[in-house]
Amino acid sequence: MKKIILIVDDSESIRNLVRFTLEGADFDVLSAENGQEALKFFDDERKMHLLLTDLHMPIMNGMELIKHVRQNSMYSHMPILFLTTETQVGIKKEAKELGATGWIVKPFNSDKLISTVKKVLR
Repeated sequence: MKKIILIVDDSESIRNLVRFTLEGADFDVLSAENGQEALKFFDDERKMHLLLTDLHMPIMNGMELIKHVRQNSMYSHMPILFLTTETQVGIKKEAKELGATGWIVKPFNSDKLISTVKKVLR
């Protein structure tokens, strides 16, 4: 059974690039353009295995999304990776405290993205 990854980013080109990269590595990929839109997938019967989210998005940002996802007992231990241009240590620390598993800085290297995803999905 393929692992299901949810990509959340307000940039359509980033969503498409990440989708292409991860589908090529044999993952099922779903996507949303903001945190609020992403929440509907967590009420779905499909179980997400990984959340890959941007930080800065309209309507609901990545930090708010993590707070909501971690409140759902089914997803309290699911890996969550930020994929963002943000590099500030304080923001990384806050994300970690909210439950983020890791951080990938844009622009990303496709091989590194795949290896990081595989590592957190073990």
